Amino acid sequence: MLHIVFEDANIEALRKSFELDSSLQGEMISIQDDYAVGPLLNIYSEEGIENRRQWWRDVLKDGHYDGIVDDGHVDDNKKVAQLKAKLSEDPEELIWIWAAQNKHDVSGYYWLMSQLKDFQGRIFILYLNNLPFINEKGNIFYPTSLFQIQPKEFVKAKKLARPITLSEFEIDPDEWAKICREGKGVRLLEGGKKLIQKGYNYYDNELLNFIGKDWQKVSKLFQQYFGKVKDTTGDAFLLWRIRLMIEGGKVEMQGNMQNMKEFEVRLAGVANVEAEVAEAQTA
Repeated sequence: MLHIVFEDANIEALRKSFELDSSLQGEMISIQDDYAVGPLLNIYSEEGIENRRQWWRDVLKDGHYDGIVDDGHVDDNKKVAQLKAKLSEDPEELIWIWAAQNKHDVSGYYWLMSQLKDFQGRIFILYLNNLPFINEKGNIFYPTSLFQIQPKEFVKAKKLARPITLSEFEIDPDEWAKICREGKGVRLLEGGKKLIQKGYNYYDNELLNFIGKDWQKVSKLFQQYFGKVKDTTGDAFLLWRIRLMIEGGKVEMQGNMQNMKEFEVRLAGVANVEAEVAEAQTA
């Protein structure tokens, strides 16, 4: 059995559950790219794959993750080729795709399952969509990520595994192809498996609400942002957006952009206002 997740943090959570139920034992594979952001046009062609890689190079070039696009750290296409080879070599092999109710997992699901139609009947989905679980304090909650779920609760969740139907293998890849053609850069989960799309600047205004007139470390900015904003995305994408706002004159910076603890930002134009106030006071 091959278990697929869409975030590395989910692997450890699943591993602990396997210790409680040996029937779940199997190889765990993480699809690492975030298909909820970035270009998707011709995503299964060499041209489309390279276009996406180049976009990630641009996004990551001034940050902590600079260079990972080309160091072999992330190669989801290679993983899919290996999955297909294993399924072809062993007709008894099965794949379980684990997905929580979030845009990252659902986008990854569409990207992956659209490539596995030839193995219909052997690809199972466990979509934990709007389902209640018990947290460590014994309270009911609705997880948005797999790693939030306790190991013993995962054991219960295995009952939800079902084969992806032939109808889904017809409809879902068509829906994904439509999304890929639209050419927008941000995908949001509207409900169920329905994704809607927005422009690359979708998160900009919310970010600007947290950038004030005083210098503020980006690490603190993100701490506030992730703590208060419900609809978020990864820090690498947000750093890229901040860089573009700096280049566009909306935000000023000082310090080292590759270290969020040394990288500070504030709204642009503050220095001019301060100079005008000081000049007025001395006049």
